[in-house]
Amino acid sequence: MAITSDEDLRSLELPSETPMGQPLDWAWLRGARSEWGMKPVPGPRGLTMMDIATGSYGEIEEEPQFRSMAPRGSDIDENTPDMGYILNHKSQVWADNVIELYEEAVARQWSSTRDIPWGDLRELPSDIEHAMCQLCTVLTEIEMIATDLPAKWMWRMNHHFLEAKMFLSTQIMDEARHSDVFRKRALANGGGLLVSRAGSESLLRTILEAKTYTQASALLHLLGEGFILDIFRQGELIAPTPVEKKIFRLSMQDEARHVAYGTMHIRQAIAGDPDVEAEIHEALDHGEKVFAEFGTQPDLSSALAVLLAGGVEHIEERGFPMQSTMATKIFTSYLARCERAGLNRIDRTSLPLDLLGIDRDQFTREGVRPTKERGEDGLRH
Repeated sequence: MAITSDEDLRSLELPSETPMGQPLDWAWLRGARSEWGMKPVPGPRGLTMMDIATGSYGEIEEEPQFRSMAPRGSDIDENTPDMGYILNHKSQVWADNVIELYEEAVARQWSSTRDIPWGDLRELPSDIEHAMCQLCTVLTEIEMIATDLPAKWMWRMNHHFLEAKMFLSTQIMDEARHSDVFRKRALANGGGLLVSRAGSESLLRTILEAKTYTQASALLHLLGEGFILDIFRQGELIAPTPVEKKIFRLSMQDEARHVAYGTMHIRQAIAGDPDVEAEIHEALDHGEKVFAEFGTQPDLSSALAVLLAGGVEHIEERGFPMQSTMATKIFTSYLARCERAGLNRIDRTSLPLDLLGIDRDQFTREGVRPTKERGEDGLRH
């Protein structure tokens, strides 16, 4: 029967209290102020968060009334407690791609235990194994920053922006898995963890101590994770065996989601509050300096050069030139990512663009045509 009034409720002759003597309120049976009668239609993938974002349940307010964990779209008590959230404006946390990215993240989870063919690892020359273990040492160290940082800020985000918090939860899981897989690789083939340098810790501290979430997101997603994404994209050149290639390929798809969220979030943060652009620039001014120190630390750079060269015997004629080419691609990608996020860093950056082969005048939102031509082997000629 349809229950629409107090009279309907009374006709049911429901108990007024529990067996323990606690009073009962059956008013919810006749409905609430929230929207009723929703029937979202599952799509080819099943019932997604996009499918249920209909009616009032899909309306993301710019500045929600309540600072509570009450579900968006529910009938919320006017006297509901304030949870003390400080990120209560949509532009502070949101990105229009975040719901789709969440669904993708859930669908594409993988296991470093099950999905990596560890049994296919083969003995490598000592220099290659040392180089791979050094790279894995750095990666397992720095990947956890993308777990710690969202955890630092998520509990400060208004629960109205549920999907953003859900997506960041998947990022935390992704990055824990990355630290897991690179630690495993360092130990799985007769090697071990190698050198941790101060430069890595300085970069991580800079990201973690950002004053605002948007500054932190710019440092993490545009700069830090963007760098890691570009390293993973070079997996075919870096990886000595198919095992490492699969690790890089699976990690890359995760990293790409994180960067896509951050880029869109920064763009929308600036659109929502133009004053934050100056704050982001300030954070990136410092972040780029620390990042340049991290990227040029000798252990990491020499390890990458050995992997690119295929061994120490080819490091000068092949390794270092390929590493230089990679650096150009990485910093070009970073600057283009900033442009897509609505930040013009090309006229402000302190990065040594001339040394990197990046011509300011030729830079566009899509990237840059380097000042020196490259051959099919990826080297400058």
